[in-house]
Amino acid sequence: MGCERHPDGSYPGVLLRRGVCRVSDAEAEPETDPEADDEADAATAVDRDGAEPGGSDGLAPLPVSEAADLVDRVADNVSRVIVGNDAAVEHILVTVLGRGHLLLEDVPGVGKTMLARSLATSVDCEFKRVQFTPDLLPSDVTGINVYNQKTGEFEFRPGPVFANIVLGDEINRAPPKTQSALLEAMEEGQVTVDGVTRGLPDPFTVIATQNDVEPGRTYELPLAEIDRFMKKLRLGYPDRADETEMLGRTAGEHPIESLESVATTAELRRARATVGEVSVSEPVREYVTDLATYTREHAQLGVSPRGSIALVRASQARAVVDGRDYVVPDDVQTEAPSVFAHRVRPRTGSESGLDVVEDALSSVAVE
Repeated sequence: MGCERHPDGSYPGVLLRRGVCRVSDAEAEPETDPEADDEADAATAVDRDGAEPGGSDGLAPLPVSEAADLVDRVADNVSRVIVGNDAAVEHILVTVLGRGHLLLEDVPGVGKTMLARSLATSVDCEFKRVQFTPDLLPSDVTGINVYNQKTGEFEFRPGPVFANIVLGDEINRAPPKTQSALLEAMEEGQVTVDGVTRGLPDPFTVIATQNDVEPGRTYELPLAEIDRFMKKLRLGYPDRADETEMLGRTAGEHPIESLESVATTAELRRARATVGEVSVSEPVREYVTDLATYTREHAQLGVSPRGSIALVRASQARAVVDGRDYVVPDDVQTEAPSVFAHRVRPRTGSESGLDVVEDALSSVAVE
């Protein structure tokens, strides 16, 4: 996010220097209410875990049955737009409920962006999209301080990361410096600009897409960033029947244009609180630990403790989706491939991270 430009590319009365926009008197807003600005900054700066504006404090968790019903409603609504990817939709909902972030890797044009839009619309969340390009700056993602000559003060203009669901489109087209702008946001739910830390809305989920074609024109995601994604999925091409159905739905007005919300942001926050209360017994926790240990012993780089935490949270969300308030080993086995595989670097080029995870699932006993 930055300053507004004329069609010819020039900046009206603006001096750009070191990531700060300076607004001339002619371009400054005619009226500024310092008290209103202070209130807005205070609201934005509240920690994500606080009661305002986000966080689930003060919101009673939904009963498990109601949380499961919410997932069904949202999934059915998204399926009005996305055809033939019911499993992927369910995985994404598990990610959102588990307070995680999602990496979608696939070829262009298979519905990655439309899937994120449909989800945000279905739960009445604020949705923003960032198109990652080689010239994108970190401030274009997090926001920028603008100097207003009329008031003699700096004003913070939030970037697109200040939304409930943020789509980072083709994230691997941007250089590592810009990609790193998401690290603090994804891990801690906040961003720091010019020494000031501001909390992000709750819920906050990043859905990033990665272009796996034209490798010579992309940047490889750093391992520290990959590890912050709870899941990595591929949508794939639709089969013949699904693609034919999709063509029929989009022959006129695209169904996304008439899609309406079926849940509120508050309901989603309460459902996330429900997931946090799902019990995980000690044998299940030991099972997750043993799976992670297996990957560390049989790969060049195994699953980190962050990955183990992500698997537990995803398993809790999966239990709620299935209408339970406790985790069973089947939940862990269902979620492990999408949660663990992208974190593993095998020792040889003949196997993949998924191969190592599948070997772990078949080798580690459930006690």
